[in-house]
Amino acid sequence: MPCAGRAFAQRREAAIIAVFRATGIRLAELAAIRYDPDDTQRSDVALWQREITVQGKAGKARIVRFGYQAAQTLDRYLRARPRHAQAWRPQLWLGVNNRGAADRQRHLPDDHPLRAPGRRGGLPAPVPASFQPHLASLDRGGPEGDLMELNGWSSPQMLRRYGASARSARARRTYDRIMADQP
Repeated sequence: MPCAGRAFAQRREAAIIAVFRATGIRLAELAAIRYDPDDTQRSDVALWQREITVQGKAGKARIVRFGYQAAQTLDRYLRARPRHAQAWRPQLWLGVNNRGAADRQRHLPDDHPLRAPGRRGGLPAPVPASFQPHLASLDRGGPEGDLMELNGWSSPQMLRRYGASARSARARRTYDRIMADQP
């Protein structure tokens, strides 16, 4: 796997993918994450709480949570980050070989594999919110309002859109559960 290893770029790539998958945030939100290890007011990352404050559409801030595996991968990147020549920058995701850091306009560092399909790892080019459907799955029993809040949706239309893909599977499981109770 191209993201496995101890090199700065590998740790950064693994952390970006882990955070992206664990939170389902938009690319612009991912790119805009700020980090300051010495000032919690200027940092969006609270590693020990496994939370990141992201700036959503229209500058609406929200907190997203992530699991232990993503925290561990992000921690590995954060331990390598201080040795980077541009560690003073406020952007969390720093570029490699003096390439620019991620920002809201560029979304990801120029050299990240998610920017160019097939390059270093063959990962598909994501569209914004491409990892959000796994969060919106109502199969996990999450209340609709909570899922809307976590994903930054102000309209239930997004919930219906992402929940539709799981509707058929939920219906089959419900049928199986009901029929299992029949004599």
